[in-house]
Amino acid sequence: MVGKVMTKEKRKYLIEGEKGKWEVVIGLEVHAQVSSNSKLFSGSSTKFGAEPNTQVSLVDSAFPGMLPVINEFCIQQAIKTGLGLNAKINSYSVFDRKNYFYADLPQGYQISQYKNPIVGEGKITLDLPNGTKTIGIERLHLEQDAGKSIHDLDPSNTYVDLNRSGVALMEIVSKPDLSSPDEVNAYIKKLRSIMRYLGTCDGNMQEGSLRADVNVSVRKEGNKELGTRCEIKNVNSIKFMQMAIIYEAQRQVELLESGKSIDQETRLFDTKKNETRSMRSKEDAHDYRYFPDPDLLPLNLDKELIENIKKNLPELPDQKKERFIKDYSLTAYEANVLVSEKEISYYFEEVVKTSDIKLAKNWIMGDLFASLNEKNISISQSPVTAKKMAQLVDSISSGIVSGRTAKEVFEIMKESGEEPSKIIESKGLQQKSDPKELEQIIEKILTENKDKVEQYKSGKDKLFGFFVGQVMKISGGKANPQLANQILKDKLKK
Repeated sequence: MVGKVMTKEKRKYLIEGEKGKWEVVIGLEVHAQVSSNSKLFSGSSTKFGAEPNTQVSLVDSAFPGMLPVINEFCIQQAIKTGLGLNAKINSYSVFDRKNYFYADLPQGYQISQYKNPIVGEGKITLDLPNGTKTIGIERLHLEQDAGKSIHDLDPSNTYVDLNRSGVALMEIVSKPDLSSPDEVNAYIKKLRSIMRYLGTCDGNMQEGSLRADVNVSVRKEGNKELGTRCEIKNVNSIKFMQMAIIYEAQRQVELLESGKSIDQETRLFDTKKNETRSMRSKEDAHDYRYFPDPDLLPLNLDKELIENIKKNLPELPDQKKERFIKDYSLTAYEANVLVSEKEISYYFEEVVKTSDIKLAKNWIMGDLFASLNEKNISISQSPVTAKKMAQLVDSISSGIVSGRTAKEVFEIMKESGEEPSKIIESKGLQQKSDPKELEQIIEKILTENKDKVEQYKSGKDKLFGFFVGQVMKISGGKANPQLANQILKDKLKK
């Protein structure tokens, strides 16, 4: 690939080709698994990790004569997600049959929604380094997942696992408003955060709960017309989405600059070779021969149902961000970080109930986050609970330990999960905060360093750091810094 990627101000992401600069246009079709104990049209379990073909009902396997029955809870989850996306909830929607053949699609069609989805247009606001950007949502529709074909168990056979067949999916289709891999990163994280706050999708990409088809096209800088798009199918990590976009955009630029055209097609991303490759010609809607499913009546939603769900929505990330800025005097960046995951926001609020806000914020965003990244665990798995973190912060603000000693305590806490008070006591880490004891230490230091005292009094102010260092050395690092500094200043004035 010869295209050079450039990032410019005002959120401009451009590819510099041989014949000019090109903009990238991206739209996402996110497939989010509905958080539900049972499937969209059957009572089969949706639990992850079960033995192959152990969670399959007669409906899921398309046994003749079996009729689908809608899961009301999945409908409520879709409505809730639509409301969280500031979208229009359609009181009338229809389930259609999308006809195509795969070995892991037992019916020979997928029950989905086409012209009349359950959720219409909405929007998501992204917080980016250069400000905010609104990404339009085209629609959200419900559909059933297919099974899974497994190709690497046997050199000559493909195995089929139908455990996922019939699992409820929300397909969330964005408008082509995204224009860089970084925006895609922010969009997926924000969408996942909203659904986790709502409890409508767990967003676990490693389990297949969240994946996306990525539509990519390019156009000359300043051109308003959309180019021919290629769809990169079933990408299951943000990193791979970003890699696929960069490769595919550069591929298209090279083709166009060499006088060739872009074929509208579906492509796959090879994560090992870091390249996209052709899968099949991109189908249009008519290729699927959509028609209303004769086994399912149109869905007519009661306005009262929608209003009740709306009234009971939890506080969402954007609302919580504004409250954190107002109530805790956080910067926009700090608030964004602390509301990015529901568990992080709960942890922070639990700590600051009894602790200094500034100290708590710094410890959570600093030492705690570093520890979580190091162990590759979530905040809910941390051995340092919110209660224990509050105790550690309180021990600093009350002068029991210094900030430096607190780091030593934290290192033990993150491995053992012990309470800070027990560690401080057992290790003898309490600060020396007795004024008389510190006065004796300081008197001794000043008496033994009369020459340096004279130099300090004659104008060598930097020697104050030497005296502080001696206090910390003699006290074994346990002297209360604020108290020691004040006593030193008073003594040196005399």
